[in-house]
Amino acid sequence: QVHLVESGGGWVQPGGSLTLSCVASGFNASTYSTNWFRQAAGKEREFVGSIHSSEYGFVDNTKYEDSVKGRFTISRDNAKNTVFLQMNNLKPEDTAVYYCNQRFYWGQGTQVTVSS
Repeated sequence: QVHLVESGGGWVQPGGSLTLSCVASGFNASTYSTNWFRQAAGKEREFVGSIHSSEYGFVDNTKYEDSVKGRFTISRDNAKNTVFLQMNNLKPEDTAVYYCNQRFYWGQGTQVTVSS
């Protein structure tokens, strides 16, 4: 069956870094765009960023929400069917449950907490 498994969440101090991973099982994830979303407590789910499928062949195949632009980087390892979300210079407002998504498939979510 097709499912996404996220890992890498946890606690980090402000200014720190954390990398999340999303492993797709049951299909070749590199043929689809992967999106990252997050939902903070009491807030609506918001778009974080995405990476295009490898079929596009774009030089710049990623896009980001303004609040994370320049701090977050999305990449993929096609051989491992894995997409990464590298988060640098984390801020308290980045605290949220992070989800990866491909088409109508969603990961279980992983908690990221940024605090002193």
